[in-house]
Amino acid sequence: MKIATFNINGIKARIDALPAWLREAAPDVALLQEIKTVDEGFPRGLFEDMGYNVETHGQKGFNGVAILSKLPLEDVTRGLPGDDDDEQARWIEATVVGTRAIRICGLYLPNGNPVPGPKFDYKLAWMERLAQRAQALLDAEETALMAGDYNVIPQAEDARNPDAWRDDALFRPESRAAFRRVLNLGFTEAFRARTRGPGHYSFWDYQAGAWEKNNGIRIDHFLLTPQCADLLLDCQIDSAVRGGDKPSDHVPVWLELDA
Repeated sequence: MKIATFNINGIKARIDALPAWLREAAPDVALLQEIKTVDEGFPRGLFEDMGYNVETHGQKGFNGVAILSKLPLEDVTRGLPGDDDDEQARWIEATVVGTRAIRICGLYLPNGNPVPGPKFDYKLAWMERLAQRAQALLDAEETALMAGDYNVIPQAEDARNPDAWRDDALFRPESRAAFRRVLNLGFTEAFRARTRGPGHYSFWDYQAGAWEKNNGIRIDHFLLTPQCADLLLDCQIDSAVRGGDKPSDHVPVWLELDA
């Protein structure tokens, strides 16, 4: 089973690029972030015609997450538990049923800038709720993964120029510690389980020629429960997508599971 995560930075802007990538990469499941539309505005028919089941958790103009799956989806839920007043569309999960059932959680973690401030406080509170959901997945001994745009640079090697990010919410010690707390519950970070060392990025800003200079950061991650990690075959970053026509500032990250 091939599963991908891709922050598309707006479905309207990526209405040609996303289908083109799906046809070429052919993931069984694609978790999308920043669809930037309400559910009714998502062009589900386009992807259904490509053989995908479509589930969305949208929001007008901002945020929004989706699951595209060639396999059946069951028990779809929307919204990260722990705060009934949170209106931001940043979490969707479902069980994908192939040769075995896998719980797939797609997330768009808050950016958190500027620091300090209420947006950073919201980011850290959201990450605490994420840790609670992560623990629940472990307690249930589920074959599960949590994937998406985490807006966290885990280590200095995950940035071409880490000094430029020292005061940014993505690289603040509090953000990195919160990410490690989730990881240390017992999750495997899929990309780093397969690939070590610097120079691997999933985001390049549109400004200052970041792509041309390879001035990137790695902020799109797969975290796997032990049961899911046992199935991991590979995990790669489709970095070449950033050089395509009308690209997102993120690129897809994908993994293959023996499932």
